[in-house]
Amino acid sequence: MIYGCRVASIRRWSSEREKDIKQNFKQFFPLVFWTCKPVVFVASPNYACSLHLVGVLDRNSEMIKYLYWQTAVDLMELAGTSSAEKKTQKMEETIARAKACAVDCNNIQKKLRQILDLTEDESNFHMRQSAFLYHLAVQTMPKSLHCLLMRLTLEFFKSPSTSYQESHPNPFDSRNLMHYAIFSKNVLAASVTINSTVMSSEVNQNMAFHVVTDAQNFYAMKVWFQKNSYREATVHVINIEELKPKHVLHNTSLSALLLSEEFRISIHRPDQPAAEMSAAYISVFGHSHFLLPELFKNLKRVVVLDDDVVVQQDLSPLWSYDLGGKVIGAVELCGMRLSQLKNLLGRNIYDANSCTWISGLNIVDLDKWREHNVTAIYLQLLQGFQTKDETSLRAAALPASLIAFQNLIQPLNESWSLAGLGHNHGITREAINSGLSLHYNGNMKPWLDLGIPKYKKYWKKFLTQDDKFMVECKVNL
Repeated sequence: MIYGCRVASIRRWSSEREKDIKQNFKQFFPLVFWTCKPVVFVASPNYACSLHLVGVLDRNSEMIKYLYWQTAVDLMELAGTSSAEKKTQKMEETIARAKACAVDCNNIQKKLRQILDLTEDESNFHMRQSAFLYHLAVQTMPKSLHCLLMRLTLEFFKSPSTSYQESHPNPFDSRNLMHYAIFSKNVLAASVTINSTVMSSEVNQNMAFHVVTDAQNFYAMKVWFQKNSYREATVHVINIEELKPKHVLHNTSLSALLLSEEFRISIHRPDQPAAEMSAAYISVFGHSHFLLPELFKNLKRVVVLDDDVVVQQDLSPLWSYDLGGKVIGAVELCGMRLSQLKNLLGRNIYDANSCTWISGLNIVDLDKWREHNVTAIYLQLLQGFQTKDETSLRAAALPASLIAFQNLIQPLNESWSLAGLGHNHGITREAINSGLSLHYNGNMKPWLDLGIPKYKKYWKKFLTQDDKFMVECKVNL
């Protein structure tokens, strides 16, 4: 608009000429107004017809005064030149041609609609791409951790065969020990869980940790836990693929390591508007957890920890905790009952008022497990679901686990396990400090770049930092 109103470029005038400009302003004011008015008339349709530039100018009177004043300056300068009439005539011709151009608002509307559609398509593409990359980042092991795994495995095969043989004065199946079971494929995650448990315990000389892993991670685990000590506690690494379990489902053996399964479930609550949904994260025992009675045939009780758990207080009271004849002790989520998951549970018989429960920190009475034959019930339930491959098998873990353990859960106080540090940004520091253990359930694990920064410090506090392999692999979590 300013370029349309002005015939010559604005120049800075000295204070001596300012008086002359003001005196002659009234003389040139009609010409200025005549010059600007056609430009405003032609420009207004280009702003979607409904937005008139005249209204914009009216709302900014200071800008108009300045524009008139500067234009008067230029016209005074032009009046003293020989080409003023020619330039003025050219300007009039240009304005006349511009006024003759027909502006169709319908065409502008169609063009804007096309731009909007293209923008929405591009936005949807980037949203799908972002979701894919997010999923990839969650499922992919960081390069530094993969390097650490390879270096530890290489170290195992470079060393003499007797270097990493386990030795312990008491057998690992002794009932005199406090046994902890951890199913993991991540050596650092399992190490943090063990270290936090030991450091938070008042007595640790009778603690035995059983890390259940697969063949790919077995040798790295052996080297790591042999090189690093955890006070007086002992660590026993088990390769689940060396076992020959008696239970087989279709073509999938229980010897394939499947960790705790996590699910994000959206439900509609009666007290919410129809358009709003509530989301809850549930983690349950994976396929491999149902090998517990076979893994520890001589044990009566074991505490099961997920590898994304950080223990902050002594867990010794769990060994005298009364389960009331139940199979496992777990924190329940009574905000989500089985009746709200009826679409997932199928036609199986279940108590609709039963609360759901979460894994992370659980007490397991193995004698009661064997008495109720929980593993056989679980496998029978799986046969009722379409478990054709590993993906469908993992999806079926939620309904099968919930039904298999219904009426067999002894509720633990919520303070035993504070969940949500892998997805909930709103957990307060007071709640974290009062939790006996912290569960990083969700996609944002503390060892990933996606981890929630303000929660990472509670995990990193128990991470081994001075290991030479971590330095060489540039592990900086």
